Amino acid sequence: MGNNKKDSNSNYPFASPEGEAGIQLVPKLDTPKMYKVILLNDDYTPMDFVVLVLRRFFAKTEEQATEIMLDVHKKGAGVAGVFSLEIAEMKVMQVNQFAQLNQYPLKSTLEEEA
Repeated sequence: MGNNKKDSNSNYPFASPEGEAGIQLVPKLDTPKMYKVILLNDDYTPMDFVVLVLRRFFAKTEEQATEIMLDVHKKGAGVAGVFSLEIAEMKVMQVNQFAQLNQYPLKSTLEEEA
């Protein structure tokens, strides 16, 4: 910076000539609603296929996928992940198509997060 005695506020775009900092109002942005992708239990889809789905489409570790798969098996449903609406819809479509292609009745759905 050196010995430059120039107006000290000149480097600040919101400084007024009186030396007061200007206030810029930024509109408040609402955070988007989030949606849970839920895998539903059935009596035919093998557990290892559910783990595969969780690893492939939701980037879960083996341990995470197994834990969610056990929720699906024991509780009837398990949360695979929480996403914005567009991503959740895409994940549901991918899972349902992949299950159908592999001739399993596994279904997923989405639900707005509370």
